[in-house]
Amino acid sequence: MTKTLITVAPTGAELSKAEFPQLPTTLDELVAEAKAAQAAGAGLIHVHIRDDDARPTLDLGRLRATVAALRESTSLVVQLSTGGSVKDPLEARLAVLDAAPDSCSLTCGTVNFGDDVFLNPWPFMVDLFEKARDLQVVPEFELFDLGQVHALRRLVDTCGLPFGGRVHCDFVMGVPGGMPGTVEALVAAVQALPAEVTSWSATGIGRAHLPVAAAALALGGHLRVGMEDNLVYAKGRVVQSNAELVERAARLATEMQRPPMSTAEARELLAVRAA
Repeated sequence: MTKTLITVAPTGAELSKAEFPQLPTTLDELVAEAKAAQAAGAGLIHVHIRDDDARPTLDLGRLRATVAALRESTSLVVQLSTGGSVKDPLEARLAVLDAAPDSCSLTCGTVNFGDDVFLNPWPFMVDLFEKARDLQVVPEFELFDLGQVHALRRLVDTCGLPFGGRVHCDFVMGVPGGMPGTVEALVAAVQALPAEVTSWSATGIGRAHLPVAAAALALGGHLRVGMEDNLVYAKGRVVQSNAELVERAARLATEMQRPPMSTAEARELLAVRAA
């Protein structure tokens, strides 16, 4: 059995710092959470950033400073979100790659996102894929529904393999408007993956968190956890840090005889460029 890549998604773009003061929104808070998450077993960090008022931002200077700080303080694979918030323009989302992360997210299609629309038209997907390859950034293909699995197949057929030659994707399950966070949906999505996919992970939003994690491990996949996706640790208990979610994922993976990967092993899995 292979080891498990644990991704931590500590912040996201949707949650309010005022409502959830434990959410890491400053650079110092993010770095502290990243260090604790790595110690708990994370190999990759999926990053959204906030401005001084804790609002989502894609400011390129802040993104560069965030990448530098995370590299200085951890050995995690640094993945920047190109999704931003649902209101960010496509041009700003494409410019995220200029911050030179190790990896970036690449969502394979437009999806209803609660009351909003998360826009990812085909030309933008191709531009993002090709710019990531030119800049030697490894994409993670984010899949919110079965249609996006098909779009991933089309993208690989059209553009070839990404930088590094590996195809890693992440199923985001349980978003209102996307596929449900169920075992049945995950099985169907995994069965539909293109042959070129070399690894995949899954995350369940909210109450889908644990069922999706257990199913992903049983199916040979990897895990994404974090406060971006889930703020309830158990009934009546709110998550206080990202590290406690990583610790639980690491325990589950270890019990399944698939202990967490080191950051070096994560880099090898994803074929991230050498520092």
